[in-house]
Amino acid sequence: MQDTVAVALITSLSTLAASALTGLIAARSTRRQLAHQLTIAREESADRAATRREELRRDAYVGFLGACDAAYRRLDRRWVEPGADAVPPCYDETYAAMRAVDEAYNLVLLAGPAEVAAAGRSVVASLTTEYAEQRRLADEPGDAAAALRDRHRERWLAAIEVRTDRRVAFVDAARPAVDSKG
Repeated sequence: MQDTVAVALITSLSTLAASALTGLIAARSTRRQLAHQLTIAREESADRAATRREELRRDAYVGFLGACDAAYRRLDRRWVEPGADAVPPCYDETYAAMRAVDEAYNLVLLAGPAEVAAAGRSVVASLTTEYAEQRRLADEPGDAAAALRDRHRERWLAAIEVRTDRRVAFVDAARPAVDSKG
């Protein structure tokens, strides 16, 4: 009978040891799987956040460039149309377009990064400078029936060149910010 008890005890202990070993292996395997799934979830979350950030930046940059184009059209009109400076008191469509650029630039500031914000600031400064120069040139004595472009051709061409350079610099700075993949 002692042999039977010994065999039963050994059998039960080996069954318990096998169960414990199986449970330990299963727990380790489950922990590794959960850690892997957590890593994948974090990577996917980071990818989604990066994609969303790129989309927000792209929207801010496109809105800024659109506002700049509207302001450029208004500035162009002031350069080429005689008498385009004659506006009712307290209203200037070009100034309103410039304000829209400022509002769009605020979104660029929020979207970042700093390099793009600096390039945007340069665009805003060039627009403001051109607008101020147009107002100053329009106040100079001269043929009011002639367009500013015709009266001040070099300044008009220089303004167009500055616009182009600043806009290209902005796009060059913005492109890597919205496409982190290359």
